[in-house]
Amino acid sequence: MLINQAPLAASAAALRNGTLDLMRYLGEVCDRIEAFEPTVQALAPEPNRRARLLREAAELQRRHPKPEGRPLLYGVPLGVKDIFHAQGFATRAGTQLPSDLFPGDEASCVAMLRAAGALVLGKTVTTEFAYAEPGPTRNPHNPAHTPGGSSSGSAAAVAAGFCPLAIGTQTVGSTIRPAAFCGIIGYKPSFGRIPTAGAITFASSADHVGLFTRDAAGMALAASILCRDWRASREPPDEARRDSRRALPTFGVPDGPYLQQASSAALEAFDRQLESLRSAGYPIRHVRMLEDIGAINRRHWRMCAAELAQAHAVWFARYEDLYRPRTAALIREGQSVGADELAAARAARIELRRKLERRMAEERIDLWVCPAATGPAPEGLDYTGDPSMNLPWTHAGVPAVTLPAGRAANGLPLGLQCVAKFMNDEELLVCAEQLERIFNFHPPSQARI
Repeated sequence: MLINQAPLAASAAALRNGTLDLMRYLGEVCDRIEAFEPTVQALAPEPNRRARLLREAAELQRRHPKPEGRPLLYGVPLGVKDIFHAQGFATRAGTQLPSDLFPGDEASCVAMLRAAGALVLGKTVTTEFAYAEPGPTRNPHNPAHTPGGSSSGSAAAVAAGFCPLAIGTQTVGSTIRPAAFCGIIGYKPSFGRIPTAGAITFASSADHVGLFTRDAAGMALAASILCRDWRASREPPDEARRDSRRALPTFGVPDGPYLQQASSAALEAFDRQLESLRSAGYPIRHVRMLEDIGAINRRHWRMCAAELAQAHAVWFARYEDLYRPRTAALIREGQSVGADELAAARAARIELRRKLERRMAEERIDLWVCPAATGPAPEGLDYTGDPSMNLPWTHAGVPAVTLPAGRAANGLPLGLQCVAKFMNDEELLVCAEQLERIFNFHPPSQARI
């Protein structure tokens, strides 16, 4: 196993204290990319990536020659979805439109991670403007299957071992779904908790920054750097708390039409996941919820279409013929959404959030659990998968995380999605660290690439 296969928390600690040599580490990273990137195609092409990374690493070493005082992510390679601006990199957004249309200062999240010591490995492939037209990226577990989208390259790069941390976005299901398809951890924070400044807008009422790692502790580390007002007093559960059933959160299962959107294979796997949780002592309550999921789905998509049309109004008027078919179709649909419909859809986000949290209080539920996707990654590269299992949580702006929790009959990963109350991101990621111990899943380093 190459040394860069260690998860984020362990890699970051080893780089900080010097037990892992930074130059050797980056050399191994570049070796792995050269060996497997022709198959995975997770990264935007960059000539002389190795030389540039080693040069930036040498400068980082000069600034921090001693382990004492090194920043939290000292030397950690970072994948950046190619709708974020990053100094020194062009922003192309997976489109054929001229890249000089997308100037801008470095995205806030990229700047914060750089300030914490991360080195930008490169831009990761995105679907066109973070919607549905895919790029060339393949699933590292089986290159004949999609990695999901729209954060295709970010998920695949982490799963393939190119970097232990990558950033993406989620406007419907673009972080949780590809993380589940690629067998890694994906996290979508509470709406607005990580600033989106410096990213090309899809839908301003639903755009979230998303994160990808291979470990829950690493996810908590990255979230603590990026999330506004992070409660640093969070304490990972000790042995006594893990052994006490009274300390375990109660999970709610949203029975009804929402859950029925998943395939039979996904629901069978979800039943097995629930049984594992019960065996570990977690209380589970089945609750009828999201019974109006059809209306929620329509409102969300119409809202996103309208806001996409607004964001692209000038570009689309001039370059309509350069947009790929599915992106152009959604923009045209958005042009038909009136101001009253858009205002009602935006208001419905907050009402859905309140409804979810009222029901959680009534039923004494701490977190919702559900499948992270309607099934495993579909075969082929033309379709990035169905985001239906992620949509209502994105619409409500509540935090969600997916953890690898088994495999489908074809060997591809399946994820378990957990959802918390708005601004309860810290509690959600503490729970992720607990659940990571329950589900026995081959590490992503064993992906079949």
